[in-house]
Amino acid sequence: MPYLLVLFIVMPIVEIAVLIQVGGALGLLPTLAIVILTAIIGTRMLRSQGRATFERARQRMGSGEMPASEIVEGMLLLVGGVLLLTPGFVTDAFGFLCLVPASRAWLAARLSARSIGVVVGGMGPGRAGGSGGASGGGPGDAAPSGGRMPPGGVPGAGAGVPPRGPVGTAPGRAGQASGDVIEGDFRRLDD
Repeated sequence: MPYLLVLFIVMPIVEIAVLIQVGGALGLLPTLAIVILTAIIGTRMLRSQGRATFERARQRMGSGEMPASEIVEGMLLLVGGVLLLTPGFVTDAFGFLCLVPASRAWLAARLSARSIGVVVGGMGPGRAGGSGGASGGGPGDAAPSGGRMPPGGVPGAGAGVPPRGPVGTAPGRAGQASGDVIEGDFRRLDD
């Protein structure tokens, strides 16, 4: 909530104050010319940087890699373009930070590290992201030696998460790798 407060209430006030100060120092027409010029330069930078980022993403996908950093950089390019098209000098400064390759790569690395920290930090015993260990033995899971069943009589129902095995195994089937076989019922609907 504090970020939204800053974004929607404080930023417009800061932008207006800066525009008034610059307009008072330079005059109306030069201030408008600078705002329009930054929008034009930003649009051209967005186009060229967007093409370069798209090409890098395409090359990484072609080599079988996930273009994660390029996706984050693409989102930063989008944010930077919007900020540069918004009239004001403060938003233009942040927009150019998103468009300049060196600062964009730094921002992308920071955002990626932060999002990985949130995802990894959200996993642990009793949380929906995981059950604490590689074997999937979290609280509420049925013990193989005949441990107690949680309320409802379903293993894993006490934690709200189905029991999990090691990475790559089917839920509830620890030790069996999930391969090309998909188990389930089949019923033909066009009969």
